[in-house]
Amino acid sequence: MSGLEFGTKHWPLEIRVNKADKTMEIDFDDGKTFRIPAELLRVESPSADVQGHSPDEKQIVPGKRNVGIIGVESVGNYAISINFDDTHDTGIYSWDFLYQMGENKDRLWSEYLNSLEKLGLTRDTVIGPPTKSSGGCGGGGGGGSCGCH
Repeated sequence: MSGLEFGTKHWPLEIRVNKADKTMEIDFDDGKTFRIPAELLRVESPSADVQGHSPDEKQIVPGKRNVGIIGVESVGNYAISINFDDTHDTGIYSWDFLYQMGENKDRLWSEYLNSLEKLGLTRDTVIGPPTKSSGGCGGGGGGGSCGCH
């Protein structure tokens, strides 16, 4: 063999969602417990729409300071799917992914905040007038090019 290790290295004993604190707490079989904010779970979602299909495609997700967890569903015996109150529910969080998030929470959080700042984005939801696009609905200056005017 090439030295590759397959299978789950860390198994959760208990997963608790604290909806008031907007956190998930996970107890693992090695005695470690991690408390991960829903916001971090959401912005680091292992879904393709956040992570992309390569590291260069990773998206920085702004406006999730107040995101909460609606529910958690098991995915086989190796992962969970988290349903967020912003309707995001496509990430599959393996036990090892969650363990690594817990172990690296401070670094991930710092990198996220730095990325937001660098891009001029915020953790808060910004509500304002719609921006004009180059075409489609809302574009074209009301000339009817999108079929809704």
